[in-house]
Amino acid sequence: MNQEQQGTMVRRGNIIRIDNALVEETSCPEDAGGSIVISYTASGPDQMTQSVENVRLNLSERTVILNSDGQELCACCIQTGSRVDVVFSARMTRSIPPQSNAYLVIVRREPGQDLAVTTGRIAYYDEATHSLYTGSPGNVNTQKRFILTDDTPIINRMGRPVGVQALRPGRVVRIAHENFMTASIPPQTTARSIQIIW
Repeated sequence: MNQEQQGTMVRRGNIIRIDNALVEETSCPEDAGGSIVISYTASGPDQMTQSVENVRLNLSERTVILNSDGQELCACCIQTGSRVDVVFSARMTRSIPPQSNAYLVIVRREPGQDLAVTTGRIAYYDEATHSLYTGSPGNVNTQKRFILTDDTPIINRMGRPVGVQALRPGRVVRIAHENFMTASIPPQTTARSIQIIW
């Protein structure tokens, strides 16, 4: 799927699905629920012309909101500029933009979420700070620090989940991480996923 192509609508009975829609606006009150306004590409009656349309999706406690890894998110985690796949009711108001109730929202890509990938040899893992260091163990100038969160998946060569105990010095890992690093020595960033290659 082309990540830059605007989403298109597919209707199946009483359910509508739009893949790769752009979140134009978010509303997240403190009590519960909220809403998002998404844009998508709509084909004209002749199927030759296209226009960009908006729809407001109401989010409730029954709306399932997931990230691209299948982990649950709160409604307030959806950001303007995100790319989402949505499933919602075909019953819509006649307002501008029309409104409907969302059943499922999958956040495919957050704004600016172009992850970088680094492959390197593990120098050591610091359990106290949940940090993985790559590079030469004795030379801080060649190292990079990757901070692991509770949501950072660690997988082996076969794609199976493993624990942090598998992050042993000398192993080669592929780390998907934020596209920026601090100017510190060693530079540091947040690891989004880690795969043990060797």
